[in-house]
Amino acid sequence: MKSRIIQCIPALLLALMVGLSGCEKDNRTEPKSVLKGRIVHDGQPVGVRSNGVQLELWQRGYQLFTKLPVHVNQDGTFSASLFDGNYKLVRLRGNGPWIDNTDTIDVALRGTAEIDVPVVPYFVFKNDTYSKGEGKVSATFNLQQVNNTRTLERVNLYIGTTTIVDPNNNVGNAQEVAAKITDLSKPITLTATIPANLAGREYIYARIGVKTSGVGEMLFGVPQKIMLK
Repeated sequence: MKSRIIQCIPALLLALMVGLSGCEKDNRTEPKSVLKGRIVHDGQPVGVRSNGVQLELWQRGYQLFTKLPVHVNQDGTFSASLFDGNYKLVRLRGNGPWIDNTDTIDVALRGTAEIDVPVVPYFVFKNDTYSKGEGKVSATFNLQQVNNTRTLERVNLYIGTTTIVDPNNNVGNAQEVAAKITDLSKPITLTATIPANLAGREYIYARIGVKTSGVGEMLFGVPQKIMLK
């Protein structure tokens, strides 16, 4: 009888340890501090592709740096729930329509913090306006070259049924390649055709984008709601 009791003790101890471990995980405190920010150029947010660009936060632990990916919204904003602490924010190389800048930004988080992350795009839009015609949407804008280390590849106008508008989320688009844009001092006009099955809609969204040669991500303007009726 004693032998059975002794044999059961290790099993009971193991079960107790597992139970305590489970309780510890369930009771672990969730992060309550928030880091908010914007990707900016000249103080203005930079538009990007939805789910296309991310930043990285690094925090030193007991022995290692822990990497925390932070996804940037299409309007250039981002937000992350974190524990209080000291972080290093990094702009990833080759992950955005701007010049690479891998300098780290120190972030001391205590509660809530808001930061601007400056970038230097290759091109930006100026004076963009939108209009509708019979079954069409047009955008007219100026394109300004901010940095001349790379050349223009093309400009696009995308139209969609939601505010998320980009090459992966659209119902129609128009484009002009760089070879046909010979003078950036002159306005550029793009016109996209609204699909026939959407002709009865009350409104549609339009958004312009610019692609730089050799750069994976495009820079975008602000999505515009175009009333059709």
